[in-house]
Amino acid sequence: ICIKWLAHFHGNFLNTTPTGLWDTGTYWHLATRLDELNAINDPVLKKAAPLIEGQLNQCEFKTIVHGDAKVANFCFSENAVAAVDFQYVGGGCGMKDLAYFLGSTLSDDEIENNEAEILDFYFLELQKSMELNKKNQFFQKTKMQWLELYPFAWADFHRFLEGWRPGHWKLGAYSNEQLNLVYKKLNL
Repeated sequence: ICIKWLAHFHGNFLNTTPTGLWDTGTYWHLATRLDELNAINDPVLKKAAPLIEGQLNQCEFKTIVHGDAKVANFCFSENAVAAVDFQYVGGGCGMKDLAYFLGSTLSDDEIENNEAEILDFYFLELQKSMELNKKNQFFQKTKMQWLELYPFAWADFHRFLEGWRPGHWKLGAYSNEQLNLVYKKLNL
């Protein structure tokens, strides 16, 4: 239900300028986390950090992201969910919210074993939202670009965690796999 909420939030605000919000949503984006960048011991990750951020910031189909879409920031009733804590809401690629949410709720094995199903569900709901908001002409291009940026979103959060709290439980095998995919795409 939270993935559906995120997809509809992103679809509703696709191609919306974040007026009065953070230009770049999320609490871990590189410009605000230079201390964490400097604390990273891995020279390849340090080198990759601005390249990863650059890929995400060059996203053609930006939306408004919640910026702290962890399970603790959702309230549940029997048939509905609502998000709270919009402190870091701003512009960006919707994959940043999705990757962060998945990392806050599922184990590496659960994500890896269900990745295709999760992404298919997210994009099905995004398409529904874009149709409702008369933005469906951008759906295929948005989906293609966001799927390409999905590992970059993981790698971006991975970079923050490596500088903030090395050894954090979210720095598991799945996150490392996504980071290695990004390294290959960046020829690092």
